[in-house]
Amino acid sequence: MTSLSPLDDTGLSELASRIKTWGRELGFQQVGIADVDLSEDERHLQRWLEAGYHGEMRFMAKHGTKRTRPEELVPGTLRVISVRLDYLPAEVESAKVLGQPETAYVSRYAVGRDYHKLMRKRLATLAKWIEDEIGAFGYRAFVDSAPVMERALARKAGLGWVGKNAMLLNPRAGSLFFLGELYVDLPLPVDPPFDSEHCGNCSACRTACPTGAIVEDKVVDSRACISYLTIELFGAIPERYREAMGNRVFGCDDCQLVCPFTRFARATAEDDFAPRHDLDRASLVSLFAWGEEEFLDKTAGSPIRRIGYERWLRNLAVGLGNAPWSESVEAALRARLAYPSDLVREHVRWALERQREKRGRVIPSV
Repeated sequence: MTSLSPLDDTGLSELASRIKTWGRELGFQQVGIADVDLSEDERHLQRWLEAGYHGEMRFMAKHGTKRTRPEELVPGTLRVISVRLDYLPAEVESAKVLGQPETAYVSRYAVGRDYHKLMRKRLATLAKWIEDEIGAFGYRAFVDSAPVMERALARKAGLGWVGKNAMLLNPRAGSLFFLGELYVDLPLPVDPPFDSEHCGNCSACRTACPTGAIVEDKVVDSRACISYLTIELFGAIPERYREAMGNRVFGCDDCQLVCPFTRFARATAEDDFAPRHDLDRASLVSLFAWGEEEFLDKTAGSPIRRIGYERWLRNLAVGLGNAPWSESVEAALRARLAYPSDLVREHVRWALERQREKRGRVIPSV
């Protein structure tokens, strides 16, 4: 490496350029730099919280203004380095699986290994390379692990714009990517924010949402969102949403899959994001048959592990209730009727009632 100029304006500009080069060398598809003024986003967040759209996600309000004021979360922060890492696995047929009601649909970000450690390690490497170049400096890395407005910061860093589904959209990748941040105390030059929005009159995401959770442009009522219902909600899934869940047992990608920009998303080269244990195509019955030890073994290093076995069974029971009637589906549900969890048993009973109704409509073969 050639040495940088002193950290005057020229030196800082050179450092910013190198940071982006290093980020690409580490496998990030995009790197941008933002300032820490999130005042507009703070007002938007406050309105969202006041409406109660966060549901049981109390952590969204717990930290006060630390979420929207990076310098309060990490004193001394002047800039945020925002990175994008695409995750779409190759040869994963999302739409096809959604059309197979007997197959479990797992959100595409979760069919492989958990992204948190991979991204944190690379952000730590990026910080080390910066330190090797300029000496010690203040920094802290985040990957969905603290009160951070990652989409707002990524927009300010030029990585994309906020779409009508409240996801960050990029014209070359849709929204099928992870975001990470490096808070730094360096006065780096900032990138122009991605202010232009390309959604136009398109409302495909709002139309596609199975539960109508996108209540207005850029506003999602989490309490109705299938991702929230299957991952963040600890109790019973409200019955009014169960049928709409279909075969979605961990997360939901519908609003992303219909986005016109998703067609430009490229398959990831990251081996860690490749599907494991056939989670991109496994049947509901086979997953429901996993014992707790098998669940813990097969979800080791997976985002799915965080919901625990009980909620995994809860979600699968709803999927089985929505599946076409078959002897194997009904038998799988009956096998869990005595499961030692009120939460699971209630969802199993609901699913069995649905299956009995469907069985009564099945025309016997002659």
